[in-house]
Amino acid sequence: MAKEQDKEFLEFLIKALVDNPSDVSVDRKVDEMGVLLTLKVNPEDMGQIIGKAGSTARAIRNLVRIVGLKNHARVNLKIEEPEGGRVQRAPREDKKTDLEDLSL
Repeated sequence: MAKEQDKEFLEFLIKALVDNPSDVSVDRKVDEMGVLLTLKVNPEDMGQIIGKAGSTARAIRNLVRIVGLKNHARVNLKIEEPEGGRVQRAPREDKKTDLEDLSL
């Protein structure tokens, strides 16, 4: 039970932040490098987990590391990006053509 405190803490924290707590899943793997927690959330909740410029994700990672240090383990957090999570923007048109029309 004491070994999975990091997983339970992460689930509690994330479920408190998101709008779809039933879609939160945390996978825990232990290897020679330490503990890897893999977080999966609903695609609509990714913005709440990442935060502005990644500040929320950074804070969550720091908290999980602190819980790991308390249990004498090195804990890392991987946030799984859902399918279609990243929006592909259309390539920008070259602005030179607009400026060439303004020959002065």
